[in-house]
Amino acid sequence: MATVRTANAHWEGSLMEGSGTVELASSGIGIYPVSWPARAEQANGKTSPEELIAAAHSTCFSMALSHGLAGAGTPPTTVDTSADVTFVPGTGITGIKLTVKAAVPGLTAEQFQQAAETAKANCPVSQALAGTEITLEATLVQ
Repeated sequence: MATVRTANAHWEGSLMEGSGTVELASSGIGIYPVSWPARAEQANGKTSPEELIAAAHSTCFSMALSHGLAGAGTPPTTVDTSADVTFVPGTGITGIKLTVKAAVPGLTAEQFQQAAETAKANCPVSQALAGTEITLEATLVQ
């Protein structure tokens, strides 16, 4: 069964001087301020499309990795993933770096690396962002 999730953006003014909000409407968990300076310079308490992509990607990847590991008979104890989305004004998003650390009893570092690469390739957000270079740093912790 398909699901649809919705976010609503509201913007006022020009790109450089304006500002707006993004509402996570499906979950109802919040409305967050956005602005060009928050996107191209310092966040200063506001979010950006790139931060929202990073949130989506780190979560999706963690879920895909957990699912793959459990399906292989080696469920993880913990999976912690960060996604760094690089944005260059005038160019756009130039890359995404996924960094994952996970505790997976009974797995070697090589097996974990392979599982992480598979999750990166098969995570729906990675697939949606296939036009962007995505790199991976995977560390197995005990």
